[in-house]
Amino acid sequence: MTISWVQAAVFGLFACLCSNSCMAGQAVGNYTIGRPLVGGLVCGLVMGDMKLGIACGVAMQLVYIALVTPGGTVSADVRAISYIGIPLAMVAITSQGLNPLGGSAANLAKSVGTLVGTVGTVLYYAVATMNLVWQSFGWKDVKSGKLDKLTAVNFGWPWISHAMFSFIPTMLLTHYGATAVTALRTALPMDGLAMKTLFTVGGMLPCVGIAILLRQIINNVADFVPFFVGFTFCASLHLNLVAVTVISLMFAIVMYEIKMAQGGNSGSGPKAAAQASGSGGVDDDDEEEDI
Repeated sequence: MTISWVQAAVFGLFACLCSNSCMAGQAVGNYTIGRPLVGGLVCGLVMGDMKLGIACGVAMQLVYIALVTPGGTVSADVRAISYIGIPLAMVAITSQGLNPLGGSAANLAKSVGTLVGTVGTVLYYAVATMNLVWQSFGWKDVKSGKLDKLTAVNFGWPWISHAMFSFIPTMLLTHYGATAVTALRTALPMDGLAMKTLFTVGGMLPCVGIAILLRQIINNVADFVPFFVGFTFCASLHLNLVAVTVISLMFAIVMYEIKMAQGGNSGSGPKAAAQASGSGGVDDDDEEEDI
């Protein structure tokens, strides 16, 4: 499998759209097109192997399932992961003759995505730095009262930044990187130490994504119970993710109704009124003491 210049240019274009304000900012760009799940579908369509593209996207999405960018701090660039890492992973998996849906293919995809994501961080900050130049133009227009020129600052000039640090690097890395990845087939045999290391590291990377997700959603020990229900269903009942999602949705609706019912009961009735009057009395005493 090779990547032509046309295919590489398409990947570069999608890398630009991932964070461009023309795509409704972060909503459609970074958090939709830029996600590996969507990127895997796009790469699969462009390269003519949708099954392999989606498989690589799913494997990489698991690693970055809870990736956030607080205050602009970026640990990995999902644009590079989706539109550089996935195409190169597809080439690597095909050249090694691995089963697209096998564990070895998924582990190799995770390793490639992680490597490219770290490199892509440099490109991310390069775009952000160059955009500061366009912002300085905007401040000058505001001070001079030329507000009609702000459209170019938001939707015009940033295309130069993305063309220099998103489109061109993505196009070059995917086109020439595919040749390099194919050449590694002879340099790194499947039974060698290097490939075994890649597979091992790739198999451990999802733990990072799951750990970050747990830190965000777990507040107490009891929160682990519904979190592990899905894994239990998959392991014991052999359900797929769609079935587990439907079951979890039903549990979520039941828990929501219970919470709403408890909230309604606690806010009405003689007991609630007594509590309200009692708390009001305490407040009055406090106010009198303060006076």
